[in-house]
Amino acid sequence: MPTSQPIDLRSDTVTKPTPEMRRVMASAEVGDEVLGDDPTVQKLEAKFAEKLGKPAACFVPTGTMANQTAIRAHTEPGDEVICSEGGHIIHYETGAPAALAGVMIRTIRGERGTFDVDDVTPLVRPDAYHFPHSKLLMLENTHNRGGGTVWPLDQIQRVCAEGRRHNLKIHLDGARLWNAHVATGVRMSEYAKPFDTISCCFSKGLGAPVGSAVAGDEVAIARVRRFKKMFGGMVRQVGILAAAAIYAMDNHIERMAEDHANARRLAEHIGNIKGLSVALGPVETNIVYFDLGNGVNMNAAQLSERLKARNVHMMATGPRRIRCVAHLDVNTAMIDEAARAIDEVATGRVAVSV
Repeated sequence: MPTSQPIDLRSDTVTKPTPEMRRVMASAEVGDEVLGDDPTVQKLEAKFAEKLGKPAACFVPTGTMANQTAIRAHTEPGDEVICSEGGHIIHYETGAPAALAGVMIRTIRGERGTFDVDDVTPLVRPDAYHFPHSKLLMLENTHNRGGGTVWPLDQIQRVCAEGRRHNLKIHLDGARLWNAHVATGVRMSEYAKPFDTISCCFSKGLGAPVGSAVAGDEVAIARVRRFKKMFGGMVRQVGILAAAAIYAMDNHIERMAEDHANARRLAEHIGNIKGLSVALGPVETNIVYFDLGNGVNMNAAQLSERLKARNVHMMATGPRRIRCVAHLDVNTAMIDEAARAIDEVATGRVAVSV
């Protein structure tokens, strides 16, 4: 039997603006951003830069544009970017590093999306005209394909110090850096300190409908803004969307602790279902991956489709792996109902109350 309301755990991008956020958007003061006179965008950029402890920031429509403008700001065609083999820029940005910046990607195989000094050092190219130039080192915190992994601060610091030793620029894909902050209590500015640029997303855990931003020094952000224009990211009265991001930063950061607790709760339920196992544990933030064992007589796509018929939406990310993401539009009761549906569909029996 389908659940009484849709339970959408495919991503934290599916959140809808709250009524309070919609009211703020409707009353936002706006101007022409392309001409540099949208006051709400300016307010957002100043607020974001201050939170990240950087001199400047640039509001962009998407997380992909945030990362790609940063890559282009730091590199020239023929340069090389070093990052995790599971990086978002490789798997979910449609080949943009090659298409937009003309760069090579050199990957690191690390633990759940993290890596250390000894992983970076061998990948830095000798300075010779035979090779692409090693120019940019990228980290992702939290790491999506790693299961919402939080990078330890001391590991970030030593990896970035190694990058500096090789004269690399360093960018953080911090789309879910808010989650790392809430999970650890480490300030956003402390996480941001070792990086030249940092991108964060407003439309995932914070629940705004659109938008990301890049923070850095004035020179880097001037280049980010240039490539934002070049890539088609300049819009006109975009203060309506910037207002939603401001509201999200003011009201939705600390509440993400609820999402983390719900993700752990879901993982505990799944761990008790015969034939299923939690993958990429432990669950540190709001992302849960689970695997279907050989005893489950369907693959991940089939399980996902059968759950969809129950009004429970999840995302198959491999032949026998599914991803679930907790967010502000999913409460604890919905997590329990989703777990019940998973149990019934995966085992082919009526589950006991969870």
